[in-house]
Amino acid sequence: MATALARVVVAFHVVKLAGVAANLVMFPTLRPRSRAGRPQTSLLVPARDEGQRLPAALAGFLAQDVAEVIVLDDQSGDDTAAVVRRAAQADPRVRLVRGMPPPSGWTGKNWACHQLAATARGDVLLFCDADVALAPGAVDASWAQMLAQRAGMFSVFPRQRTATVGERLLVPLIDDVLLAFLPHRLLRLPARSAATANGQLLMFRRGAYDWFGGHAAVAGHLNEDLALARRARRAGLRLGLALGGDLVSARMYSGYRESVRGFGKSLRAAHGGHDSALALTAAWHLLAYTVPWLAWRRGPAWRTAAVLGLAQRILVNAKTGRGSPGEAVLVPATPLAALPVYALAFRRGAQWKGRTYPARRPAPGGRPAPGGHP
Repeated sequence: MATALARVVVAFHVVKLAGVAANLVMFPTLRPRSRAGRPQTSLLVPARDEGQRLPAALAGFLAQDVAEVIVLDDQSGDDTAAVVRRAAQADPRVRLVRGMPPPSGWTGKNWACHQLAATARGDVLLFCDADVALAPGAVDASWAQMLAQRAGMFSVFPRQRTATVGERLLVPLIDDVLLAFLPHRLLRLPARSAATANGQLLMFRRGAYDWFGGHAAVAGHLNEDLALARRARRAGLRLGLALGGDLVSARMYSGYRESVRGFGKSLRAAHGGHDSALALTAAWHLLAYTVPWLAWRRGPAWRTAAVLGLAQRILVNAKTGRGSPGEAVLVPATPLAALPVYALAFRRGAQWKGRTYPARRPAPGGRPAPGGHP
């Protein structure tokens, strides 16, 4: 029985490695490009309590050839607005918008992005989180990839910067899931599971954004990027994706605790709101990545599974440009470090930046269903 189980784990790792190997070749990475006739572009930044991150982020945003940089202060309790005002004094492209409280049924970020789109003047809308760092030419490179992929909705997965062991345990899982389970060419298929995006950097033509309803169409979704991708796909738009490479990077969370809270707020929605799916995923990851090392002496199948798990992390880090092959030694501990994330996801609600959201499944229009829970 144990040998058969070990073989199943090995098969799982082989499938993942096949996906990673395909994406080593297929998944595009941003490269410097000329502007190539890009229309007037509005760079739109939702910001809630981002006073510490904004100075560095704005420096990167203003290094881009864009018509305007609009920052929406989403009722921050820190000096977010003051930071933007200082930037506006130095560069007339910067504009501060004071956000209104989100209406019932909206998440804070979706409402902020909806307000940003309403005030933007550009023909291209580029939504960018305040934790994203753009190197010169990043917007041009994104536009070039959007054209090359003939995408109506385009997004970038930044190179994830991690500064603590806690971040290195959890944050690389984003790249692992993307590169192992989504061969890039699957984006062209009509399958629901192949519709994905990353809300850290999203680019639309104004007409396409308005056509499928924009953030208003997914108002109540915590995982708004996935919801936007699926909505855009249903509207007939082609999706485009690229890795940030040297041009787009981000440090999502500062430390382990913030990483746990950040992933915990969206993990339940990513599992369709089902407790059983959360429990199964947590158990499987323990079996696939932690148990093989504990069972190292119980046969070659377990040893093979253990080594294959390390190989995945090394290849994923190489593709994203993060390097750090030694980080692979953290792989066996990652499922254990993720248990508090699952514990948060089991709760019947999500909390983020001082707001609480019910763990309800959104109705088809994007707003939460009137009652009940998943």
